[in-house]
Amino acid sequence: MTVFVKTMITVNVFVDPEGEHRGFRISGHAGFAGEGEDIVCAAVSVLAQNTVNAIEAFTEDVFQCSVEDGFLDCSFSGTISKETKLLLNTLLLGLESIRDSSGREDQDQDPFIRIVTEEV
Repeated sequence: MTVFVKTMITVNVFVDPEGEHRGFRISGHAGFAGEGEDIVCAAVSVLAQNTVNAIEAFTEDVFQCSVEDGFLDCSFSGTISKETKLLLNTLLLGLESIRDSSGREDQDQDPFIRIVTEEV
């Protein structure tokens, strides 16, 4: 008997009352394929890690990150530069593109990626 394990990557995007990004959290595993073969998880990981690396390399913005298996949490303190805003918008564009192009064949099932915006 095959047991379906409900899996999904959840992306929480944190914005302040003015709509400015204050951070993001990516957690979970897509369940698109087995460990080491999951191209959805790999794509999300590359986008997220590259975004964090680019913010660190190309801006002077202050932020904190925590990374574990299947989890990345990034929060910003102080003013966020236009470069970081662009990088975060690029991350979200990429995540939305992956979500939209990696849909499940059975539309009644949850997507591999869920993106939620939360006001903080």
